[in-house]
Amino acid sequence: MLSLHQLRCFLTTYEHGSLTAAAEALDYAQPSVSEQVRQLERTLGANLFRRVGRGVVPTEAAEVLRPHAERTLAAADTAQRAVAAVNVMETGTIRFGVFGTARLYLGAALVADVLERHPGVRLELIGQNSAAVIEDLRRGRLEAAMIALPLVAGDGLTVRPVARDELIYVSRDPDRLTAPVTPRQLADAQLVLSDTTWRTEDSTRVMLAQAVQAIGKTLQTRIEVEDLETVVEIAGRGLADAVVPRAALDQLAPRLAPGLGGVRLRPRMYDTIAVVHRGDAAPSPAARLLIELATARLRAIAEPLPRR
Repeated sequence: MLSLHQLRCFLTTYEHGSLTAAAEALDYAQPSVSEQVRQLERTLGANLFRRVGRGVVPTEAAEVLRPHAERTLAAADTAQRAVAAVNVMETGTIRFGVFGTARLYLGAALVADVLERHPGVRLELIGQNSAAVIEDLRRGRLEAAMIALPLVAGDGLTVRPVARDELIYVSRDPDRLTAPVTPRQLADAQLVLSDTTWRTEDSTRVMLAQAVQAIGKTLQTRIEVEDLETVVEIAGRGLADAVVPRAALDQLAPRLAPGLGGVRLRPRMYDTIAVVHRGDAAPSPAARLLIELATARLRAIAEPLPRR
Protein backbone atom coordinates (compact mmCIF):
# COMPACT_ATOMS: atom_id res chain seq x y z
CA MET A 1 0.00 0.00 0.00
CA LEU A 2 1.24 3.46 -0.92
CA SER A 3 2.29 5.52 2.13
CA LEU A 4 3.25 9.11 2.90
CA HIS A 5 6.64 7.86 4.05
CA GLN A 6 7.26 6.30 0.63
CA LEU A 7 6.20 9.50 -1.15
CA ARG A 8 8.52 11.56 1.04
CA CYS A 9 11.46 9.29 0.30
CA PHE A 10 10.62 9.40 -3.41
CA LEU A 11 10.41 13.22 -3.53
CA THR A 12 13.60 13.69 -1.55
CA THR A 13 15.44 11.29 -3.86
CA TYR A 14 13.98 13.11 -6.88
CA GLU A 15 15.11 16.50 -5.53
CA HIS A 16 18.63 15.37 -4.58
CA GLY A 17 19.29 13.01 -7.48
CA SER A 18 20.82 10.44 -5.13
CA LEU A 19 19.61 7.86 -2.65
CA THR A 20 22.57 8.62 -0.40
CA ALA A 21 21.90 12.36 -0.44
CA ALA A 22 18.20 11.73 0.19
CA ALA A 23 19.05 9.56 3.19
CA GLU A 24 21.27 12.30 4.61
CA ALA A 25 18.53 14.93 4.09
CA LEU A 26 15.95 12.74 5.82
CA ASP A 27 18.38 11.52 8.48
CA TYR A 28 17.64 7.91 7.54
CA ALA A 29 19.92 5.02 6.68
CA GLN A 30 20.46 4.73 2.91
CA PRO A 31 19.09 1.14 2.72
CA SER A 32 15.89 2.32 4.37
CA VAL A 33 15.32 5.00 1.71
CA SER A 34 16.13 2.50 -1.07
CA GLU A 35 13.62 0.02 0.37
CA GLN A 36 10.88 2.66 0.59
CA VAL A 37 11.42 3.62 -3.05
CA ARG A 38 11.40 -0.05 -4.12
CA GLN A 39 8.14 -0.67 -2.23
CA LEU A 40 6.60 2.35 -3.93
CA GLU A 41 7.72 1.07 -7.32
CA ARG A 42 6.17 -2.36 -6.59
CA THR A 43 2.90 -0.72 -5.53
CA LEU A 44 2.78 1.42 -8.68
CA GLY A 45 4.14 -1.27 -11.00
CA ALA A 46 6.67 1.11 -12.53
CA ASN A 47 10.35 2.00 -12.22
CA LEU A 48 10.83 5.50 -10.86
CA PHE A 49 14.61 5.94 -11.17
CA ARG A 50 17.50 4.77 -13.33
CA ARG A 51 20.95 4.46 -11.74
CA VAL A 52 23.57 6.68 -13.37
CA GLY A 53 26.97 6.52 -11.72
CA ARG A 54 26.48 7.29 -8.04
CA GLY A 55 23.21 9.04 -8.63
CA VAL A 56 19.77 8.35 -10.02
CA VAL A 57 17.74 9.87 -12.86
CA PRO A 58 13.92 10.04 -12.67
CA THR A 59 11.96 8.08 -15.24
CA GLU A 60 8.89 9.32 -17.08
CA ALA A 61 6.75 7.61 -14.43
CA ALA A 62 8.57 9.61 -11.74
CA GLU A 63 7.88 12.84 -13.62
CA VAL A 64 4.18 12.00 -13.72
CA LEU A 65 4.14 11.02 -10.05
CA ARG A 66 6.02 14.04 -8.71
CA PRO A 67 3.24 16.72 -8.75
CA HIS A 68 0.74 14.26 -7.26
CA ALA A 69 3.19 13.35 -4.52
CA GLU A 70 3.81 17.02 -3.73
CA ARG A 71 0.10 17.77 -3.47
CA THR A 72 -0.50 14.71 -1.30
CA LEU A 73 2.26 15.59 1.16
CA ALA A 74 1.14 19.23 1.23
CA ALA A 75 -2.42 18.15 2.01
CA ALA A 76 -1.18 15.85 4.77
CA ASP A 77 0.88 18.69 6.25
CA THR A 78 -2.14 21.01 6.16
CA ALA A 79 -4.23 18.35 7.90
CA GLN A 80 -1.63 17.97 10.65
CA ARG A 81 -1.51 21.73 11.23
CA ALA A 82 -5.30 21.91 11.35
CA VAL A 83 -5.45 19.19 14.00
CA ALA A 84 -2.63 20.86 15.93
CA ALA A 85 -4.60 24.11 15.86
CA VAL A 86 -7.61 22.31 17.32
CA ASN A 87 -5.39 20.88 20.06
CA VAL A 88 -4.20 24.40 20.90
CA MET A 89 -7.86 25.37 21.35
CA GLU A 90 -8.20 22.65 23.96
CA THR A 91 -4.98 22.68 25.95
CA GLY A 92 -2.49 25.06 24.32
CA THR A 93 -1.64 28.76 24.64
CA ILE A 94 -3.64 31.41 22.77
CA ARG A 95 -1.91 34.78 22.29
CA PHE A 96 -3.78 37.93 21.22
CA GLY A 97 -2.50 41.48 20.85
CA VAL A 98 -4.26 44.40 22.55
CA PHE A 99 -3.24 48.04 22.81
CA GLY A 100 -3.33 49.63 26.24
CA THR A 101 -6.81 51.17 26.20
CA ALA A 102 -8.29 48.00 24.71
CA ARG A 103 -7.63 46.23 27.99
CA LEU A 104 -10.41 48.43 29.39
CA TYR A 105 -12.72 47.35 26.58
CA LEU A 106 -11.71 43.70 26.72
CA GLY A 107 -9.62 42.62 29.70
CA ALA A 108 -11.19 40.27 32.20
CA ALA A 109 -14.46 39.99 30.26
CA LEU A 110 -12.63 38.67 27.20
CA VAL A 111 -10.68 36.20 29.31
CA ALA A 112 -13.94 34.97 30.81
CA ASP A 113 -15.45 34.55 27.33
CA VAL A 114 -12.51 32.46 26.14
CA LEU A 115 -12.31 30.25 29.21
CA GLU A 116 -16.02 29.62 29.13
CA ARG A 117 -15.63 28.05 25.69
CA HIS A 118 -12.22 26.46 26.20
CA PRO A 119 -11.47 26.01 29.90
CA GLY A 120 -8.23 24.12 29.23
CA VAL A 121 -6.36 26.84 27.33
CA ARG A 122 -3.72 29.25 28.56
CA LEU A 123 -4.39 32.83 27.42
CA GLU A 124 -1.93 35.70 26.87
CA LEU A 125 -3.12 39.25 26.12
CA ILE A 126 -0.04 41.05 24.76
CA GLY A 127 0.69 44.73 24.18
CA GLN A 128 0.87 48.24 25.61
CA ASN A 129 0.35 50.45 22.56
CA SER A 130 -0.84 49.90 18.98
CA ALA A 131 2.61 50.69 17.58
CA ALA A 132 4.19 47.96 19.71
CA VAL A 133 1.44 45.49 18.82
CA ILE A 134 1.93 46.15 15.09
CA GLU A 135 5.65 45.48 15.45
CA ASP A 136 4.94 42.16 17.16
CA LEU A 137 2.58 41.22 14.31
CA ARG A 138 5.19 42.08 11.69
CA ARG A 139 7.81 39.98 13.47
CA GLY A 140 5.46 37.01 13.77
CA ARG A 141 5.24 37.15 17.57
CA LEU A 142 1.47 37.60 17.28
CA GLU A 143 -1.05 36.31 14.77
CA ALA A 144 -3.92 38.72 15.43
CA ALA A 145 -4.70 41.79 17.52
CA MET A 146 -6.86 44.83 18.16
CA ILE A 147 -5.28 48.20 17.36
CA ALA A 148 -6.36 51.84 17.30
CA LEU A 149 -6.36 53.65 13.95
CA PRO A 150 -5.29 55.89 12.19
CA LEU A 151 -2.01 54.11 12.92
CA VAL A 152 -0.85 52.72 9.57
CA ALA A 153 -0.47 48.97 9.80
CA GLY A 154 1.63 48.62 6.66
CA ASP A 155 1.99 45.93 4.02
CA GLY A 156 1.51 42.28 4.85
CA LEU A 157 -1.26 42.89 7.41
CA THR A 158 -5.02 42.74 6.94
CA VAL A 159 -6.91 45.49 8.79
CA ARG A 160 -10.69 45.55 9.42
CA PRO A 161 -12.19 48.46 11.40
CA VAL A 162 -14.96 47.18 13.70
CA ALA A 163 -15.93 50.08 16.02
CA ARG A 164 -15.14 53.65 16.94
CA ASP A 165 -15.02 55.44 20.26
CA GLU A 166 -15.51 59.19 20.58
CA LEU A 167 -12.79 61.20 22.30
CA ILE A 168 -14.08 63.25 25.23
CA TYR A 169 -12.54 66.23 27.03
CA VAL A 170 -12.68 65.55 30.77
CA SER A 171 -12.25 67.89 33.73
CA ARG A 172 -13.09 68.18 37.41
CA ASP A 173 -14.11 71.83 36.79
CA PRO A 174 -17.70 72.01 35.46
CA ASP A 175 -17.08 75.53 34.10
CA ARG A 176 -14.78 73.99 31.47
CA LEU A 177 -17.49 71.59 30.32
CA THR A 178 -20.27 74.01 29.35
CA ALA A 179 -19.64 73.71 25.58
CA PRO A 180 -17.66 71.50 23.18
CA VAL A 181 -13.91 72.08 23.42
CA THR A 182 -12.17 73.51 20.36
CA PRO A 183 -8.57 73.03 19.17
CA ARG A 184 -7.74 76.52 20.43
CA GLN A 185 -8.96 75.59 23.90
CA LEU A 186 -6.96 72.36 23.72
CA ALA A 187 -3.83 74.34 22.92
CA ASP A 188 -4.35 76.47 26.06
CA ALA A 189 -5.39 73.61 28.37
CA GLN A 190 -3.33 72.08 31.17
CA LEU A 191 -3.42 68.46 30.00
CA VAL A 192 -2.39 65.04 31.24
CA LEU A 193 -2.05 62.42 28.50
CA SER A 194 -1.12 58.75 28.49
CA ASP A 195 1.23 56.63 26.36
CA THR A 196 4.18 58.94 26.89
CA THR A 197 6.63 56.33 25.55
CA TRP A 198 4.72 56.28 22.23
CA ARG A 199 3.80 59.97 22.19
CA THR A 200 4.78 60.38 18.52
CA GLU A 201 2.86 57.29 17.39
CA ASP A 202 -0.18 57.07 19.66
CA SER A 203 -3.34 57.54 17.57
CA THR A 204 -5.14 59.81 20.05
CA ARG A 205 -2.13 62.09 20.47
CA VAL A 206 -1.61 62.26 16.69
CA MET A 207 -5.21 63.41 16.11
CA LEU A 208 -5.09 66.00 18.89
CA ALA A 209 -1.73 67.34 17.74
CA GLN A 210 -2.91 67.65 14.12
CA ALA A 211 -6.07 69.51 15.18
CA VAL A 212 -4.05 72.00 17.22
CA GLN A 213 -1.38 72.39 14.54
CA ALA A 214 -4.11 73.23 12.00
CA ILE A 215 -4.71 76.52 13.86
CA GLY A 216 -1.00 77.27 14.15
CA LYS A 217 -0.59 76.07 17.74
CA THR A 218 1.30 73.25 19.44
CA LEU A 219 -0.25 70.65 21.71
CA GLN A 220 1.32 70.89 25.16
CA THR A 221 1.04 68.64 28.20
CA ARG A 222 1.46 69.47 31.85
CA ILE A 223 1.75 65.85 32.97
CA GLU A 224 2.88 62.74 31.10
CA VAL A 225 2.02 59.17 32.18
CA GLU A 226 1.83 55.75 30.57
CA ASP A 227 -1.58 54.32 31.48
CA LEU A 228 -5.08 55.70 31.07
CA GLU A 229 -6.11 54.74 34.59
CA THR A 230 -3.59 57.22 36.01
CA VAL A 231 -4.80 59.89 33.58
CA VAL A 232 -8.36 59.51 34.89
CA GLU A 233 -7.20 59.59 38.53
CA ILE A 234 -5.13 62.75 37.97
CA ALA A 235 -7.97 64.48 36.14
CA GLY A 236 -10.36 63.35 38.86
CA ARG A 237 -8.21 65.13 41.47
CA GLY A 238 -8.36 68.34 39.44
CA LEU A 239 -4.61 68.39 38.79
CA ALA A 240 -5.04 68.55 35.00
CA ASP A 241 -7.64 68.00 32.30
CA ALA A 242 -7.47 65.18 29.76
CA VAL A 243 -8.85 63.71 26.56
CA VAL A 244 -9.96 60.08 26.80
CA PRO A 245 -12.17 57.68 24.84
CA ARG A 246 -15.79 57.78 26.00
CA ALA A 247 -15.96 54.04 26.72
CA ALA A 248 -12.82 54.26 28.84
CA LEU A 249 -14.34 57.16 30.78
CA ASP A 250 -17.54 55.18 31.33
CA GLN A 251 -15.52 52.22 32.59
CA LEU A 252 -13.05 54.09 34.81
CA ALA A 253 -14.64 57.27 36.16
CA PRO A 254 -17.20 55.63 38.48
CA ARG A 255 -14.40 53.66 40.14
CA LEU A 256 -11.43 56.05 40.01
CA ALA A 257 -12.85 59.58 39.67
CA PRO A 258 -16.58 59.84 40.51
CA GLY A 259 -16.59 63.65 40.21
CA LEU A 260 -15.07 63.72 36.73
CA GLY A 261 -17.19 65.16 33.93
CA GLY A 262 -16.81 65.18 30.16
CA VAL A 263 -17.78 67.13 27.05
CA ARG A 264 -17.32 66.55 23.32
CA LEU A 265 -14.62 68.05 21.16
CA ARG A 266 -15.42 70.35 18.24
CA PRO A 267 -14.94 69.00 15.66
CA ARG A 268 -15.67 65.54 17.03
CA MET A 269 -12.80 63.06 17.05
CA TYR A 270 -12.86 59.29 17.27
CA ASP A 271 -10.50 56.45 17.97
CA THR A 272 -11.25 53.78 15.37
CA ILE A 273 -10.60 50.26 16.61
CA ALA A 274 -9.63 47.59 14.10
CA VAL A 275 -8.97 43.89 13.96
CA VAL A 276 -5.62 43.18 12.34
CA HIS A 277 -3.96 39.91 11.41
CA ARG A 278 -1.15 38.73 9.21
CA GLY A 279 -2.25 38.76 5.59
CA ASP A 280 -0.03 35.94 4.32
CA ALA A 281 -2.32 33.22 5.73
CA ALA A 282 -5.84 32.72 7.02
CA PRO A 283 -6.12 33.18 10.79
CA SER A 284 -5.91 29.99 12.85
CA PRO A 285 -8.99 28.77 14.73
CA ALA A 286 -7.55 30.28 17.92
CA ALA A 287 -7.02 33.67 16.28
CA ARG A 288 -10.50 33.58 14.74
CA LEU A 289 -11.97 32.84 18.17
CA LEU A 290 -10.23 35.82 19.79
CA ILE A 291 -11.19 38.10 16.89
CA GLU A 292 -14.82 37.03 17.18
CA LEU A 293 -15.04 37.44 20.95
CA ALA A 294 -13.06 40.69 21.09
CA THR A 295 -15.15 42.21 18.30
CA ALA A 296 -18.38 41.31 20.07
CA ARG A 297 -17.17 42.79 23.35
CA LEU A 298 -15.95 45.97 21.65
CA ARG A 299 -19.16 46.51 19.65
CA ALA A 300 -21.17 46.21 22.86
CA ILE A 301 -19.23 49.09 24.46
CA ALA A 302 -18.22 51.41 21.60
CA GLU A 303 -20.04 52.48 18.42
CA PRO A 304 -20.15 49.57 15.93
CA LEU A 305 -18.97 50.22 12.39
CA PRO A 306 -20.75 48.63 9.40
CA ARG A 307 -19.50 45.16 8.62
CA ARG A 308 -17.45 44.92 5.41
